Amino acid sequence: MATLSDARRLVVKIGSALLVDRETGALRADWLSSLAADVARIRARGTDVILVSSGSIALGREVLALGRRELPLEQSQAAAAVGQIQLARAYQDVLEPLGIVTAQVLVTLDDSTDRRRYLNSRATMETLLNLGVVPIVNENDTIATDEIRYGDNDRLAAQVAVTVGADQLVLLSDVDGLYTANPQSDPSAQHIPTVPQITFAIVAMAGDAVSELSKGGMKTKVMAARVATEAGCDLCITLGSTVNPLKALENGAKATWFTAQTTPQAARKRWIAAMKPRGIFSVDAGADAALHDGKSLLPAGVTAVSGTFDRGDPVAIVGANGTALGLGLTNYSNIEAAQIKGHRSAEVEALLGYKGRAALIHRDDMVLQDGGSQ
Repeated sequence: MATLSDARRLVVKIGSALLVDRETGALRADWLSSLAADVARIRARGTDVILVSSGSIALGREVLALGRRELPLEQSQAAAAVGQIQLARAYQDVLEPLGIVTAQVLVTLDDSTDRRRYLNSRATMETLLNLGVVPIVNENDTIATDEIRYGDNDRLAAQVAVTVGADQLVLLSDVDGLYTANPQSDPSAQHIPTVPQITFAIVAMAGDAVSELSKGGMKTKVMAARVATEAGCDLCITLGSTVNPLKALENGAKATWFTAQTTPQAARKRWIAAMKPRGIFSVDAGADAALHDGKSLLPAGVTAVSGTFDRGDPVAIVGANGTALGLGLTNYSNIEAAQIKGHRSAEVEALLGYKGRAALIHRDDMVLQDGGSQ
């Protein structure tokens, strides 16, 4: 069974019911401080941490005195706009004294379904993590309408985990895991500590939400587990209301672990390999050798560009003799790629009029035909 100490890159989801007091609508500042201490301890051992946090609407409605009633869309978005400031400040207040820089990342469903936005989100969060920042991710409720909403942060957290290539995702919840039935209505319900595979029987065990502040019930958590584990990420559901919830999990608190059957890297390779290419990059012998040595594809090694494609689209890579070498997600459109092919990366800005990226296809966005390293 996975343990939190194994994590290389960890995503933690925090629900509104944990962050905001149900009776007063105020921030649970002491609890948040204890979570910050957990984050600092985990980061100190070299683990990247990303927080996916609900709470902006709950905090904003309190500031705007909107009460507990169901809000129309425009009032929910207004509450989110006010609450996002409150939420970002709250995380900064507890993490900054621990020497941790935070960043607010607001996303919508479009950001993961559109490949270009997906790559932009991935690149931004990867850069933040490399700079030692803890991203605080939330759905952009100020602009999201039903058709571009995740709708619950369990699904959002799973998509964030996929985007950043996390190997563990912890859903801090108001329940301590998955049971064979709803334990609130069935005293004989048995806790399930490990789920090696998500079957129809497992899905059938999931019940509905048990909190008025929580939009995501157990069904959404199981669906999030399916998304995460298929992408090589272990997912854990555990009770989050306790002080230092991540420390409690490390110390053996009751939880359910859904285990991945692959790694994030292998899952990403399969995802890219299944795509249909929209163009071709022909490369010289030097680029061929560099790719098989684990390098990215640079403009200088490209001899020809064919097809019609945009940034983020899959493009085939072929050798000088026409041999298929692999497939990758391009950083440039076909028009841009044709302009910079054969040129050094340092020349890209002069050729295109903007700085751009050094690689045509980054090694992390590439899979080779013979399974070579990227």
